[in-house]
Amino acid sequence: MERRSFVQGAGMAGILAAGMAPAITHAQQNIRWRLTSSFPKALDTLFGVNDIFAAKVRELSGGRFVITTHAPGELVPAFGTMDAIEKGTVEMANTAPYYYFGKDETFALACAIPFGMNSRQITAWYYEGNGLKLMRDFYRQFNCVNFAMGNTGAQMGGWFRKEIKSLAEFRGTKFRVGGFGGRIVERIGGVPQNIPGGEIYQALEKGTIDAAEWVGPHDDLKLGFVKVAPNYAYPGWWEGGAQLELHVNSKAYDSLSAEYKAIIEMAASYCHTDMQAKYDGKNAQALKTLVSQGAKLFAFPNDLMDAAFKAAREHYAELSARNPNWKKIYEDYLAFQRDANLWFRFTEATFDNFMQRQRL
Repeated sequence: MERRSFVQGAGMAGILAAGMAPAITHAQQNIRWRLTSSFPKALDTLFGVNDIFAAKVRELSGGRFVITTHAPGELVPAFGTMDAIEKGTVEMANTAPYYYFGKDETFALACAIPFGMNSRQITAWYYEGNGLKLMRDFYRQFNCVNFAMGNTGAQMGGWFRKEIKSLAEFRGTKFRVGGFGGRIVERIGGVPQNIPGGEIYQALEKGTIDAAEWVGPHDDLKLGFVKVAPNYAYPGWWEGGAQLELHVNSKAYDSLSAEYKAIIEMAASYCHTDMQAKYDGKNAQALKTLVSQGAKLFAFPNDLMDAAFKAAREHYAELSARNPNWKKIYEDYLAFQRDANLWFRFTEATFDNFMQRQRL
């Protein structure tokens, strides 16, 4: 008897009894995608989040959705991820969105702006406020669907050949600073340089630049900056909570099943938490090691901080006057930040300040 005839005539009970039940749901197709990163493989947290994401997607899909991860230069340059996503050269990318402020300053609001939100606040803005919705609307013009995927937390202020004791001493400093923060550095007299992470050490060593910031102790220790510029500043006022993102080409994303879309969302959310935990867990020990190797900590002077804050506010007002994308999203961002700061003032900040004075 032919199987088709048997299935048509036997009924479900007969089929089950014969052990021949067809699949009730259709298996998802096997997919192989590429994910390019703006960060070198030597940075186990910044690049490593991509490997964790790929592993989680493979696990959740039962091995059907495979993603290969690629460092800068393997597929596209470090600062070429946005163009690659927009053109569909790759399906996925992981980057710091503020690298693309030259296309539109609004990109920086998805990552970090000087004197912006801290990591918990920007996560709250994305998931509880209007942040994700507003940025999704913005990214559509670049054929991109975005997901929060990691945060470094508040960063350090960078490595200097000499301690900076006043705003006057900072003026003229050739300073490698990522993305949007460079505009404020320039407004207070610095000379910003936008250099990929893998090229910073050589620039410091050769004297091409006078100072450089990257992230914080864990990554800075790996990159060896203490050997060529031992004065370590804090805080990184341009990155109070730098959020990284996963970018997906919109055409590729729309081709996915609802199941695979949900897997991407869940895996990115897992990595978002995982990266913050790794930095919070590793930075303390790395800072101790850096000090033992000769790092000399110093705080940015008050006159520099005040000047930078004033310059940032002036710059944001100017952007709101000429960039409709910025104005629309920044107004919502600022309103959320005001309320978040009010809450943190009475709870998180007070508690943290007290605990920093205690001997544990």
